[in-house]
Amino acid sequence: MLKQVEGSHAIAEAVGLCRPEVICAYPISPQTHIVEGLGEMVRSGDIETCEFINVESEFAAMSACIGSSAAGARTYTATASQGLLFMAEAVYNASGLGLPIVMTVANRAIGAPINIWNDHTDSMSQRDCGWIQLFAETNQEAADLHIQAFRLGEELSLPVMVCMDGFILTHAYERIDVPTQEQVDAYLPPYSPRQVLDPASPVSIGAMVGPDAFSEVRYLAHAKQMQALDLIPRIASDFQDIFGREAGGLVRPYCLDDADTVVIALGSVLGTIKDTIDEMRADGMRIGVLGINSFRPFPIAAVRRALSHARRIVVLEKSLAVGIGGIVATDVRLALDGLDHRVYTVVAGLGGRPITRASLHRMLRLAMHDQLESLHFLDLDWNIVNKELERERSARRSGPIAENILRDRGLAQSPSTSRA
Repeated sequence: MLKQVEGSHAIAEAVGLCRPEVICAYPISPQTHIVEGLGEMVRSGDIETCEFINVESEFAAMSACIGSSAAGARTYTATASQGLLFMAEAVYNASGLGLPIVMTVANRAIGAPINIWNDHTDSMSQRDCGWIQLFAETNQEAADLHIQAFRLGEELSLPVMVCMDGFILTHAYERIDVPTQEQVDAYLPPYSPRQVLDPASPVSIGAMVGPDAFSEVRYLAHAKQMQALDLIPRIASDFQDIFGREAGGLVRPYCLDDADTVVIALGSVLGTIKDTIDEMRADGMRIGVLGINSFRPFPIAAVRRALSHARRIVVLEKSLAVGIGGIVATDVRLALDGLDHRVYTVVAGLGGRPITRASLHRMLRLAMHDQLESLHFLDLDWNIVNKELERERSARRSGPIAENILRDRGLAQSPSTSRA
């Protein structure tokens, strides 16, 4: 059924159709509307036999999810940014215990300084925690991926993050095809856990493991992620058969057949990139796009196949590994090991900065002439940066960087004691 609906409410409806039995959440922007919607659906009885647990923190939310999933309940939560960091210890425990919790991460920057807008720093910080990470380009895909996430997680007994761009998607109103309960029931079987806490047959989970077995435990976590590389395309194909539309999978190629330059990205920015590529191809430029849908596990073989005929790769990422540069680009370079490709890392959109077609045009034209730096910061204001660097060189007590930059931009008052 087609609806004009906020992205967050579409996610709430999709999750509700999956018949969750326990929802635990603590509100943090920009995911709050999702769990508000689910809370109302539980209160009104639209989601039957489901308990909504209000908790005092994100750590408590994931801890309660671990308990409910271990007890055999289909379990869901949502978070963002510092909330994801606050639950990090429990996030690792959930994957280490093999519990198929589904969690929405409404991607948002991590401070300091404080920033509530979108980038991918939060999910990227947990890329090695053992959870599957799926990234959505649109609200329709985000809703569809949640339905797939429950099936994927429960078949593998692994937790799944569905990552969607905060505000850009969560707060955008779009026309969404919301499936029927009959469709979801046909796709997603009742939850049959691989492991369950049963008082009639008591077991211990999360026991101490010493050096004699820890490597084997960790390897098996890796092996299950490798199994996901085969399962993700299969469940996406099954989804298309039942729902009549394409969603998910490992990667999403666009105009790659003759492309000698390929842009790689994750999330909603792919829409802007595709529009830019269409304009550039109209001018005769051989350029294409590869969207990464599954970031963990990273689809090395699929990326390598998709890029085999390209000459240069531009990896546009909305996160920064401070001290080295690109996060996604590192994985892309691994996928291309031994091939003669030039790989450029472009850091863009941090803290919600707009990524415009005009800026993409300028950057991509430089890349296509191999005039781009190997690590490029899109639309960085070098005057502001160099002014702050000079301030720090000239004065020991130069003050806090963020506040100095705000004053230099005229966005904050400048106390007389702050200048060197």
